[in-house]
Amino acid sequence: MDPSEDVPDGTVQNVLEQETLKWVFVGGKGGVGKTTCSSILSILLARVRSSVLIISTDPAHNLSDAFQQRFTKTPTLVTGFSNLYAMEVDPNVEHEEGSSDMNDGFMSDLANSIPGIDEAMSFAEMLKLVQTMDYSVIVFDTAPTGHTLRLLQFPSTLEKGLAKMMSLKSKFGGLLSQMTRLFGVGDDFGEDDILGKLEGMKDVIQQVNRQFKDPDLTTFVCVCIPEFLSLYETERLVQELTRFEIDTHNILINQVIFDEEVVESKLLKARMQMQQKYLDQFYVLYDDFHITKLPLLPQEVCGIEALQAFSRNFVTPYQASIVRGTVEEVDQRVSVLKEQLADAEAELEKLKKGKQKI
Repeated sequence: MDPSEDVPDGTVQNVLEQETLKWVFVGGKGGVGKTTCSSILSILLARVRSSVLIISTDPAHNLSDAFQQRFTKTPTLVTGFSNLYAMEVDPNVEHEEGSSDMNDGFMSDLANSIPGIDEAMSFAEMLKLVQTMDYSVIVFDTAPTGHTLRLLQFPSTLEKGLAKMMSLKSKFGGLLSQMTRLFGVGDDFGEDDILGKLEGMKDVIQQVNRQFKDPDLTTFVCVCIPEFLSLYETERLVQELTRFEIDTHNILINQVIFDEEVVESKLLKARMQMQQKYLDQFYVLYDDFHITKLPLLPQEVCGIEALQAFSRNFVTPYQASIVRGTVEEVDQRVSVLKEQLADAEAELEKLKKGKQKI
């Protein structure tokens, strides 16, 4: 089904034109091309913004592979750019050396026993670091859906953790002080240090939470492929984002097979029919979204040149090179079939000659 005229433009131009955007999350099911899409988005944003930072929060980092350049947890200038930086961080890593006291003692174990608190605090530390840097926009290349959703709810996780810690302090403050001393912790370290650290993050948490829920500052770009599991995962992701009050109005459908092969292939034809069924469903479910279809390529998109070449499909809807049913298409198909027939006849002749010699 062809999108009707009132359907939003099938490009990411709306994201590039939204000058107020500060955070752009790119996420979806594993293996759909999130890193490629987030890398290209950051390249496109670098053309219209003063400075762009792309951060990979996926423990299995692929940014270095996409750009064919080594990245670390420190922002590094991408080769060939003057305003595009990249970094790879793991939200699951232990705290830095400066906060190693958090990992010692009874209160640390108590703090880390709150589900998700360790991961949330690591992510909060990373966001605090990012906020001190001066970037016009920050693109997140996220981990597969479930992990991403946990990160997006980190503000509420931390606030719940803080509330639980305060509750424990008010109920068992004296007992906890005695226990910290019993466990060999000095007077200069106790529950107040832990609570103080959590309290210190509260402003950052609340500020980031407000920014994440502000459609002028934050948007989430969903990446998927035209298959059932990916459609299902995208629907779950969009529902969760709506629950978290996070804006999303762009879907990138990757690995689309366009009907432009002049020779019929039963396998390709079957795949195209299957994909078309799910493409139709995407347009029905997300009729108010900007849906961008990206073609399946015969090769990987790796390196700056390949990323920049593929980026044109993000700003201009992809057009198949032929139109079925036209005189030109049939003529081209006949021409290719003639070439294939000539090649097959030549091969047959060669085989016959070889058989005669034997």
